[in-house]
Amino acid sequence: MSDHEVETFESTDAGASKTVPMQAGSVRKGGYIVIKGKACKVIDVSTSKTGKHGHAKCHFVAEDIFSGKRCDELVPAGHNLEVPVVSKSEYTLLDIDDDDHMSLMDEKGETREDLKLPDDRSGDTAFALGQEVQKKFDEGLELVVTILSAMGIDQLCAWKEAAN
Repeated sequence: MSDHEVETFESTDAGASKTVPMQAGSVRKGGYIVIKGKACKVIDVSTSKTGKHGHAKCHFVAEDIFSGKRCDELVPAGHNLEVPVVSKSEYTLLDIDDDDHMSLMDEKGETREDLKLPDDRSGDTAFALGQEVQKKFDEGLELVVTILSAMGIDQLCAWKEAAN
């Protein structure tokens, strides 16, 4: 690069990882793992003993945290798995527009309007939750919604009535 060229950056990402490595034998029921690129919550873990030639194996039965679909993974206990960085945030629901975009406000008073209610492509449970939130909002209830974030995806995962 010469002195006259200006360096440009295409991304403004802070560089935080969406996953962290963890040894398969350390993952427990109720924890999170990545299976086929999807963030999943572990429903059941079973560990087989070491065989004549190999490692102990961990069999994970998990559920996609966004769609609710079940998936399985079989991994040697000593190998590393990707574990998604999962966070939950609560927001006050201010409005739902005609395109199903939610206007949300956090406890600091900052708003976001980039999330839609889950549609029928999001899985049956997420779609039903979105319909329930729409119905309660239409009835005039003040709601607090919980947004689950993992691997660059944000989605509605729960709601409750706001305490007045």
